[in-house]
Amino acid sequence: MIDFSYLAKIIRENRTFLITTHVNPDADAIGSEVAFYQILKKLGKTAYIINHSSLPYNLAFLDHDSVIQKYEAQKHAALLEGVDVLAALDLNNPKRLVRVEEGFVNSSRTKICIDHHQNPASFVNHYFVDADYSSTGQIIYDLINETGIVPLDYDLALPVYAAIMTDTGSFRFDKTTPAIHIIVARLLEAGVDPNYVYDQIYDQSHFGKIKLLGESLSSIRLAADNQIAYMVITREALSRSGVQEAEVDGFVNHCLSIRGVKIGMLFFELKDGIKVSFRSKGKIPVNLLAEEFGGGGHVNASGIRLAGATLNEHVQQIVDAAEKYLVVEQK
Repeated sequence: MIDFSYLAKIIRENRTFLITTHVNPDADAIGSEVAFYQILKKLGKTAYIINHSSLPYNLAFLDHDSVIQKYEAQKHAALLEGVDVLAALDLNNPKRLVRVEEGFVNSSRTKICIDHHQNPASFVNHYFVDADYSSTGQIIYDLINETGIVPLDYDLALPVYAAIMTDTGSFRFDKTTPAIHIIVARLLEAGVDPNYVYDQIYDQSHFGKIKLLGESLSSIRLAADNQIAYMVITREALSRSGVQEAEVDGFVNHCLSIRGVKIGMLFFELKDGIKVSFRSKGKIPVNLLAEEFGGGGHVNASGIRLAGATLNEHVQQIVDAAEKYLVVEQK
């Protein structure tokens, strides 16, 4: 259970805030940041949003005030000691802050974490974390709804809707509850247009991304009696297509669209290692698979980053490791 009254107390008793989120932010991360910023703005607070990564082009519509900045040490390092509160949203491990990590962790200022992932690392003073939530955006909604800290209006409803919609897989994942639909109804009453939000996030892809998707689909291989599907994206393919790393995260979901497949994986070659995204159906805990390799996440959606690793040495190893989790679904 999250103590929303205490979170509201921290907000009310402080004047300046720095908000940040994980590398390659998705709509839950950006939507939650923007909504939290809007709460602070409405209360007359001074707030900054500073991230390691650039704002993804398909999420720029959420930042209509153009407040999200990409971290520059010379420009922003002093802010990490200059504000009253540092807020990490939609992440539970400081390593995912990348360049922002050192200044965030070493800061003497009050630090809070607002998140819905499991097993948070120890890196802040106050945790507002509950893995039963569908998204960090839903937590922000409950902060507004349960404390009345500010009225719900369009400027809040839009980013919160984007956060919830995307992290529930457009309302098809397990955490799409009756309560979620009640929340969404209220967001629509505040003026959110679902067609507009979906179009901005999913239907404004660069041509190169669609070409890369086709190439990635062609790379899919099956394993474990066709219950595991995996695709591979090389750094050369990414460079040739002109696509950014954050744009390919959703590709892995196509693996689960194959009949009989229960675990999907995307192997992505980085400049200094590899990244692997896991997805699963039912009760198959790919978060435990990710933890085997130093990663983490949700039961049905997790990932890892392996510095210095190569595709050749890890693809088969990770596919083999995944097979034992198929047994969980059969029990």
